[in-house]
Amino acid sequence: MAWWLWATMSDPQSALDAVGQIPDVEIDIADAALQFARIDEPDANWTAARAHLSELARDMAGTGRGITDLEARASVLTRLLAGRHGYHGDELTYDDLANANLIRVIERRQGMPVALGVIWLHACRAVGWPAHGVDFPGHFLIALAGKGSQVVLDVFNGGVEMQARDLRALMKRVEGEKAELRPGVLQPMSARGVLLRLQNNIKSRRLQDGNVSAGLACVLDMLRIAPDHATLWREAALLHQRMDQVAAALRCYERFLILVPEGDAAARVRTSIAALRGRLN
Repeated sequence: MAWWLWATMSDPQSALDAVGQIPDVEIDIADAALQFARIDEPDANWTAARAHLSELARDMAGTGRGITDLEARASVLTRLLAGRHGYHGDELTYDDLANANLIRVIERRQGMPVALGVIWLHACRAVGWPAHGVDFPGHFLIALAGKGSQVVLDVFNGGVEMQARDLRALMKRVEGEKAELRPGVLQPMSARGVLLRLQNNIKSRRLQDGNVSAGLACVLDMLRIAPDHATLWREAALLHQRMDQVAAALRCYERFLILVPEGDAAARVRTSIAALRGRLN
């Protein structure tokens, strides 16, 4: 575990603040996801989840070190995570919030694609294998990276390798029969991007349930790891407005303008600020 998380482990929000201050390449993605999970469910057994993550790291060190072939690496991951530990996608209760909480995913050995992806990326990181998330339309994937090549895996379905025909079929299921693969659909995601996608699932479901306060709390915690994410500041402002928290909304809008001072979005935010300040007078 990274030293900065050891130093702040008693306070998950402080740990997330620390994540927000370091370069993306230094983020321990599983530890950061664990902090989000602790905030989401304070009574969950996070120490058992942390012990399991350490176990996976030891397993990878014992079985994966020295393997350079991407296909062989994919096989090691699949045998360990889908085979020995039984990780799989939850098709029956997909929208259950437990599927986006890393502690519950570890307990249940099932979850949604991005939460499972965190486990797989953690295993790769433990043994030094380059890997990244793939923000594929409608379905999170991971990719093992090599020199000029990559192997794309569907972790929701046991780590099956996705060939071009499989990706095309998935694209058509998501976007319709006329959809085709296009440049950029396999673009690597940053660690922050993966974590934000994970938390966005929780935020969206809370807002769908009408729990604006919980949705706002999720956005504010997302900002801890991504303090320069302008869109999140604007979303926080809008949610503060919905709760009639005018001063807080103004602070968030002003932060947005620091990050995005020009353009149509900035003009709309300035109009919102003027209206809110009118309410304070």
